[in-house]
Amino acid sequence: MYFLLNDVVLTLELQLLTPPMVARRFSALTLECVEKLGREIFAEEPRLQHRRLERARRLAALIVTKAPEVNAALFVAPSRSCRFDQVAVRLASLDVGLLARLHTEQQSGRLTPMLADRLVWAQAAA
Repeated sequence: MYFLLNDVVLTLELQLLTPPMVARRFSALTLECVEKLGREIFAEEPRLQHRRLERARRLAALIVTKAPEVNAALFVAPSRSCRFDQVAVRLASLDVGLLARLHTEQQSGRLTPMLADRLVWAQAAA
C-alpha cells in the first residue's frame, strides 16, 4: 500500500513491518499516542521522510494499524530540536488514484514539497 508522509510516498508491506509479536506489543497504543510519537520524532528530525526512511515507514505503519482509513500524514516542525508540542500534524485519507499519481511523480523525480502541498495538503485544508 502507498502512504504519503509529508512529501514522500512510502510503499508499505504491513505484514512485513508488523510481525504478530510486534503488533501485539503496540496494540495498546492509541492513535493519539502514535501522533505524539510522530511529533517527538519529527521534533528531533524534521526531514525524517528523507533522512530516516525505515523509521518513517515504521511510523506510517503504526498510523495505519491504528487508523486503517488513513494513508497520508503531514508533520511540520518549526525547527530541529523544537518541543514536540510545536510540531503540527494532519492525517488524511486520500484517493488511491491520487496516491498512485504522486508515486509516479516521485518515481520520475518530479514530486516536490510544493507539488505535494498543492495536490494534497492545500486541498485538505480547503
